This record gives sequence, structure tokens and C-alpha cells, in this order.
Amino acid sequence: MTNENIAEHTVEPMSAADANTEHRITVRGLNIFYGKFRAVADVDMDIEPQSVTALIGPSGCGKSTFLRSLNRMHEVIDNATVEGTVQINGVDLYGPKIDPVQVRRKIGMVFQRPNPFPTMSIAENVLAGKRLNQRRIKKDEADQVIEQALRDSNLWEEVKDRLDAPGGGLSGGQQQRLCIARAIAVEPEVLLMDEPCSALDPISTLAIEQLMLQLRRKYTIVIVTHNMQQAARVSERTAFFNIEGTGKPGRLIEMDTTEVMFANPTQQATQDYVTGRFG
Repeated sequence: MTNENIAEHTVEPMSAADANTEHRITVRGLNIFYGKFRAVADVDMDIEPQSVTALIGPSGCGKSTFLRSLNRMHEVIDNATVEGTVQINGVDLYGPKIDPVQVRRKIGMVFQRPNPFPTMSIAENVLAGKRLNQRRIKKDEADQVIEQALRDSNLWEEVKDRLDAPGGGLSGGQQQRLCIARAIAVEPEVLLMDEPCSALDPISTLAIEQLMLQLRRKYTIVIVTHNMQQAARVSERTAFFNIEGTGKPGRLIEMDTTEVMFANPTQQATQDYVTGRFG
């Protein structure tokens, strides 16, 4: 994400030495509040570019809240505030001149349940975000965007002959891939996924997982999942969140490569969780 994408800043050209840091997300001292309630406390995290990072932990530990804070989606809830910083390419997404709408355009999100717009066709669903940001788009360009997004989401061959059909008429797995196509049609740089397979059957889940492995070549992906096998299959790095009890904030317990987190974590709570002893 270049600075001019999200605010009125002057952008220095990125040097070759800095190229490998592009789209890295750096979180420091992040606290997330809903009113006076602190939902997530003191998170420091580095999310590597062009990779899949999995967020795991028991229900209610702040995983989804943290995920939504990465593109300021949690702010749709009244009285949501943050302390600390979330930076991408050195730009603080919570800076005073930052437009949250532009943040969400560059950091897309796919939700737990497929949510295609029911009154729109497959093609219109893909273009929905593009039209919201660009207003007018020529037919040739629109056709190109639709085909590329559907190809990138591994859906083109299944729907290319019925692009005018309602998006809601697709199967659950196809609907989720349509939502992914809609998210990537606006050319984001980061893709957030909040339990994208929890409502899907095993075959559809496999299709989404295979898609994630392909998309990580182009996007920085962060996924919340309760499926330990899924985290092990698709992610390079895993972060474990936990909570001490009701009314307490969620905290990042530890983060490392997925191999280390599942084979030799440093914290006993992580070991207990990934081996199924609790959670």
C-alpha cells in the first residue's frame, strides 16, 4: 500500500533493498476498546508479506476483533477505539489523515459466511466494490476485471456461461469464492479472512484452502480459524491468542512459524491448545 493510496502524503520511491518489506504489517502496542471494555490488550506482531498468517485460539479471545482492526472494520461498532499502531509500509493506518474507506479498499475482507449481494448477478457481485470506488467503468474494462477476478478465485470455468445468474444461486463454496473474487477485484494488497470455511463442507473447504495457497503469491493473507489442521495446511506463521477469563482482554500469547507452533511452542498454553487439551 503506497502512502498516497490512503492519505494525502508524499511518497518516497521504494528502493530495491526495501522491496521485500512491501505490504508487511507491523503492529505495536495495540489495545482495542469497545467503550471502556478492553477487548484486546498489548499486541505486538509482524505479519510477513505474500504469505498466510493464521490466528488461532479459543472463542472470545479477540482473534476476530484483532483481524478487523487491521482494516478498521471493527469501527462499524459504536464506541470502538484503539491505542497503539498498525502500520503497512511504514504508514500508520490509524493516523489522523488516514481515510478508513481507503484502508478497507487496500485491505480486503472475507467473512465467515458467504455474503454475495442477493439482488445482483455473479458479474455485478464481482464489480460491486470496483464500481463503489471507481463509479464509472467501461464495459471492456469491466469484462476484464470480472474474468480476471473469477479466474484468480478459481471460479471462472464454473460460472463463465451464466454470469448474469444471481450470485445467491451458487453453492455455498462457490458463493465464498465469489466473495473472494469481489474482494480481489478492487486490487487489494492484503486479504483478511475470518473463518472463511466454517460454514462449508469438506470439499468446498479444500477448494478455499487451495485457493489461499495460490493467492498468497500475490497477497498478504491473514486468516482466523478454529481448525488446527487448516492452520497447519495453509499458513507459514501462526499466532496464538488466549484469554484469562470472562471480562478479561484477549492477548497474543506467542507467534512463530507454523511448524514450530505446532511441534514445539514455548508456552504450555499453546501446547495445550494445539494438542486439543482445551479450547
